Amino acid sequence: MTSARETVLGRVRDALALAPTPAVAIPRDYRAGRVMPKDERLALFTGRLLDYRAQVHPCASDRTAEVVAGVLRGHGVRRIGVPAGLDTRWLALYDGEVLHDDFAVPAPRLDALDAVVTASAVGCAETGTIFLDGSPDQGRRALSLVPDLHLCVVDLSTVEAGVPEAVARLTPERPTTLISGPSATSDIELERVEGVHGPRTLAVVIRTDA
Repeated sequence: MTSARETVLGRVRDALALAPTPAVAIPRDYRAGRVMPKDERLALFTGRLLDYRAQVHPCASDRTAEVVAGVLRGHGVRRIGVPAGLDTRWLALYDGEVLHDDFAVPAPRLDALDAVVTASAVGCAETGTIFLDGSPDQGRRALSLVPDLHLCVVDLSTVEAGVPEAVARLTPERPTTLISGPSATSDIELERVEGVHGPRTLAVVIRTDA
């Protein structure tokens, strides 16, 4: 006897088999290929991040460890999580506990962390957005969403002027997370609440010469 579910799925399969699948040309005439001088990209990216209430720390690449340690110390962080491929030199001056994440680490252990430190794949100056693509120095999505503080290191050379330019640098098959400031939402009375869907605090270390 055929169940109702099998009947419905069978009809869906039959309909898909009969439906034509013509190639659809997607217009790509939006603005792309824009370039912006380094100083302007830094100023715009920083301004957008500050608008989103992120904390911004520009520095030279040889001061990365110093700035990272200073930010973590300023937030009283004692336990951090890091992706397996993070540059260990960035943590050279941090003296707290470090959890090297992998998929075997359960979510409750991530919730016990004070912060997470990651790199980034791409940035967009126009929108103040940071893109993570799950690369070894960025880790799985849960790592960047569960701890209350996300410290993200961004190389200015990876920050593009606009969205089309930033998206063009991404690999479509990779799991992409877009971050525009700390996690926040508003209820019907427009009361802003932070930390609902991700970190309450976003600190961005921008390596201006990298």
